[in-house]
Amino acid sequence: MSRNKKNNLGKPQRIKKNALFNLVIEAMQASPYKLYNYKQLASALGLSTIPERQLLMAVLDDLALQEMVVEVERGKYKLNTRGGYVEGTIDRQSSGKNYLLPDDGGEPIFIAERRLRQAMNKDRVKVFLYAHRPGTEPEGEVVEILKRAQENFVGILQVSKNYAFLRIDNRILSSDIFIPLDKLKGGKDGQKAIARMTEWNAGEANPKGEVVDVLGDVGDNNTEMHAILAEFGLPYRYPKEVEDAAALIPEKISEEEIRNRVDMRKVPTFTIDPRDAKDFDDALSIRKLPNGLWEVGVHIADVTHYVKADSIIDKEGYKRATSVYLVDRTVPMLPEKLSNKLCSLRPNEEKLCFSVIFHIDDAAKVQAYNICKTVILSDRRFTYEEAQQIIETEEGDLKEEILVLDKLAKILRAQRFIKGAIAFERTEVRFEIDAKGKPLSVYFKEAKDSNKLIEEFMLLANRTVATHIGKPGKGQKAKVFVYRIHDVPNPDKLKTFSDFIRRFGYKLKISGKQTEISASINQLLDEVEGKKEQNLIETIAIRSMAKAVYSTFNVGHYGLAFDFYTHFTSPIRRYPDMMVHRLLEKYLAEGKSVSADVYEEKCEHSSEMEQIAANAERASIKYKQVEFMSDKVGMVFDGVISGIQEWGIYVELNENKCEGMIPIRDLDNDYYVFDEKNYCLVGRRTHKKFQLGDEITVKVVRANLEKKQLDFVLASSF
Repeated sequence: MSRNKKNNLGKPQRIKKNALFNLVIEAMQASPYKLYNYKQLASALGLSTIPERQLLMAVLDDLALQEMVVEVERGKYKLNTRGGYVEGTIDRQSSGKNYLLPDDGGEPIFIAERRLRQAMNKDRVKVFLYAHRPGTEPEGEVVEILKRAQENFVGILQVSKNYAFLRIDNRILSSDIFIPLDKLKGGKDGQKAIARMTEWNAGEANPKGEVVDVLGDVGDNNTEMHAILAEFGLPYRYPKEVEDAAALIPEKISEEEIRNRVDMRKVPTFTIDPRDAKDFDDALSIRKLPNGLWEVGVHIADVTHYVKADSIIDKEGYKRATSVYLVDRTVPMLPEKLSNKLCSLRPNEEKLCFSVIFHIDDAAKVQAYNICKTVILSDRRFTYEEAQQIIETEEGDLKEEILVLDKLAKILRAQRFIKGAIAFERTEVRFEIDAKGKPLSVYFKEAKDSNKLIEEFMLLANRTVATHIGKPGKGQKAKVFVYRIHDVPNPDKLKTFSDFIRRFGYKLKISGKQTEISASINQLLDEVEGKKEQNLIETIAIRSMAKAVYSTFNVGHYGLAFDFYTHFTSPIRRYPDMMVHRLLEKYLAEGKSVSADVYEEKCEHSSEMEQIAANAERASIKYKQVEFMSDKVGMVFDGVISGIQEWGIYVELNENKCEGMIPIRDLDNDYYVFDEKNYCLVGRRTHKKFQLGDEITVKVVRANLEKKQLDFVLASSF
């Protein structure tokens, strides 16, 4: 096929060397193992004239000098693969481009759509790496799929007389799944369903599959929430055999069990939780001791008393690793009998706990502590709002106890910040919803003193447990334990963040002692409070930090400024807390240390599932935001630019924190270039900038529930 083009006079245009350079590489990449001579390449590229063939010879010489091709025999060339094969994970980006993220952490490798060989997002694959010119991105093609990231896919059924397809978001899978009519499992045209991919043979445009579950009609709240869970590979119903096993657990606490525990039933005890909570896994008790100290008990549901290691309930809990909190529901880690009944520290019911009992003075200094199994009897269940009213008015049930705990918590909190803790307290978006799950209004959840009271004592218990195991007495070696770790920030990310906020007139100290850097971050967070750029700067600040994860290798918790920290206080909803309870009980009984490798694998699984659950929660919020805005198409709102990408501008509305996008194609007054370093789009002709944090007025033009996407346009363009 000729590569020659004609100019306006009808004469052939002479191909340029640089263009031919790229054509030769592209031709050789099509068959990377094949040997070529210049005649074969000339024929393949349609180069028929003597000047073109001479140019081809010059290009081949240059390619050989740059080691992009190898002259295997005189006049015969093959592509230089430069390292041959690379293994990694496919990353299918929102822009439609595909990259391999190498296992060794090397530079991402571009994979053209036609060279994916049926690989999908997050698949582990083996890639053949092509040679590439200096200054260009590396490129390759998939030669083997090592492990599928998923077999089940959520989509919308398209059913015709003779065949059916499951239509899938192309960001997940580029081809729809063909479903034989006898594999529909009762699914109807237009319904949401989950299908399992059964085969995808080479050369076939579409994979084949079968429906494994019909979720229901598009737009139905249960259908959409179950679809979100399924999209992330999360369960949306509890296995019957696990619930049956939970049903067999005795509810009555034996007198023998009570005798083996510290009896705290007569000490004033209460819980403080969100108003819609059912799983109360922590309670506080307080009383004045004769020596003038305060005895403060942090009582945590003794879940592992009921859930034995390696039981069917434990295995299901480990697989889930966490409860998932969507907008309108909680998908519990443990069966309801355990999470909402047996283990929930409900008022006026005797409950088994694993407790840390502190002796604390009026300056909030811990003089002694005891980690022990207890039995408690909660006197009262408070919501955060009820406890807050008592703090503010100094009136109400158990007011003396709550006011003392509030005073101690405020001292503990102040001490944390003196030692370098960072005050990340982002406003959370919440919805008032009706019985059918329809969002009626948006409100913002802020942490008040009652929230901080509970937080400080949970932090104290977690830190105490971690230090007790992680920092044993002199001459003793620390045993393997599960820590919640948060590494120090990456210096490069911190510098980038510092450079960014300078545009807003803020400064950040990025070198020196940890306490100095933390103090500088806290000062910045105080300065931006109430400003239009607050949410933006808080978001980017968090992105500049390392992620907190679970690990047996303790590096401390940077954000909390703790040398030792773990998760002990929420075993109903977090599997790592169950691991901590079991290890703590074992070590308190002088048991031997466990295998670090085994527990590190469990930590990695728990961290991964925590992230997946957080992504599902965000997806449910996004869906409800789009649903909430669906009757506001055509309305105009003020907002702030919250994100910049090469494909568009993300805008967060001031009124309700809903986020949408202005596609770059709709900025039709100029051609805009993405300046990644400076977080902005710049017009080539007008030099107009759209930058992170800019105030902007937009009009809502589309609310696409299927894609969970809001589309805006500049209001000034109307």
